[in-house]
Amino acid sequence: MEYIQIDSTFQHLITSQQAWHYHIVPCKVSEECIELYADRELFQPHHKDELEILFNLAIVVHYLPSEIIHQTLGRYYRKTDNAARQTSTLSGIRSDDFLTTLISEAKRMQSSDIHIETYEELCRIRLRIDGRMLERYRIEKEIYPALINKVKIKANIDIAEKRLPQDGRIIFKEEDCQFDIRVSVLPTLNGEKIVLRLLNKDSTDIEINKLGFTDEQLGIFLEGIKKTHGIILISGPTGSGKTTTLYATLKILNKVETNILTIEDPVEYTLEGINQVQLREDIGLTFARALRTFLRQDPDIIMLGEIRDNETAQMAIRAALTGHLVLSTIHTNSAWGIISRLTDMGLPPFLLADTINLCIAQRLIRLLCPHCKEEEAFNASRLPKNFKTKQTPATHKIAKGCDACYYTGYKGRKAIYEIVPVDAELADKIKSNSYDINRLKEERNILSLADTAFNEFLLGNTTLEEVYPILLNNG
Repeated sequence: MEYIQIDSTFQHLITSQQAWHYHIVPCKVSEECIELYADRELFQPHHKDELEILFNLAIVVHYLPSEIIHQTLGRYYRKTDNAARQTSTLSGIRSDDFLTTLISEAKRMQSSDIHIETYEELCRIRLRIDGRMLERYRIEKEIYPALINKVKIKANIDIAEKRLPQDGRIIFKEEDCQFDIRVSVLPTLNGEKIVLRLLNKDSTDIEINKLGFTDEQLGIFLEGIKKTHGIILISGPTGSGKTTTLYATLKILNKVETNILTIEDPVEYTLEGINQVQLREDIGLTFARALRTFLRQDPDIIMLGEIRDNETAQMAIRAALTGHLVLSTIHTNSAWGIISRLTDMGLPPFLLADTINLCIAQRLIRLLCPHCKEEEAFNASRLPKNFKTKQTPATHKIAKGCDACYYTGYKGRKAIYEIVPVDAELADKIKSNSYDINRLKEERNILSLADTAFNEFLLGNTTLEEVYPILLNNG
């Protein structure tokens, strides 16, 4: 048998998107259950739970070889990109079961945030995957309030308060997995919007050599963190992976003979052997106040989640001057821009020259899905006019989209870096308020973020669209 003959009365039980996503075809339906044929290699146990929530009926699965399912899908369900990108519309769901399944699904898809939001005529759920939003479900307006209340109850949030923003926390447990979820509730014009931030407590996969450093950059970085005092600052926008780089660094520095203290907002990973403090500004536990106390705790290494203001910056400088290694993040557009940002905060240039070891800029770029990326001819006129390069490729890789990448064309992300080690010559530049160091960067072969991003494009790891904003800010 090459394919299954499907009765036309059953064919419309499932959409083309559902059929190809789950690799299923309908068998028959009753008042109690739906029977399905499924691909024995691709159909997963959790798919059954999702389908029971989607159809609000018990699901009975009959497994068949992949070839038969594939032939049947090709015969009865036309596969188009538009169909594959459709979102499931849910009705009559049990909010408790659905919330658990939703969180599990988001975790499995390596999503960082779940957005539950309502508008005048629709309610939807979107997941942030690899930094971009993906619409996953649409929900009937009638059942939206029940779902919101279920989230609030689990997060210990007042369900009666619908006019003010609220924050909460869920500790989610699933089999041998446990992680924290930060919950933010925001009143909007059409109802309350909820964002669930999934915090990964497992730090086992964070390794410094897997983040994206080139071999030369990694050598400079490891040399910089060997110093027993000074400041190492990482710059970049929110969500660029700065904190992950700091954690990977702490894993290297974490030794029995070293006292390490951190103040974070929030504590995203737990590291055994490191004293981690959660920021609590509502009770006065700020970065500056925690750092002031840290200096009385006999530390060797201090990690600040972020330098936000003059007081915190001054305390960090003071800690570095008194013989501590300080790691932190700051918001600037480039590595060398860190210096001007700190001087704008009122810090004397001569103190910065004496304390800063490394200035690092960081971004995240999405990597092409290895299953569906395609090659086509490249026209150099598509590059930004201000970006100059000696090497222009004849062809380049483009994103297409498939089941494996949820039709985004991308799978996973990689960090790219610009690292400027502050030596004696650069320290003199800081003292003299001279910020033009392009000649020195060329002499030291320091790659800019744009150079590093373009190299990833040349290697076929990502697309021009993904690196274009970074190439625009070349410098």
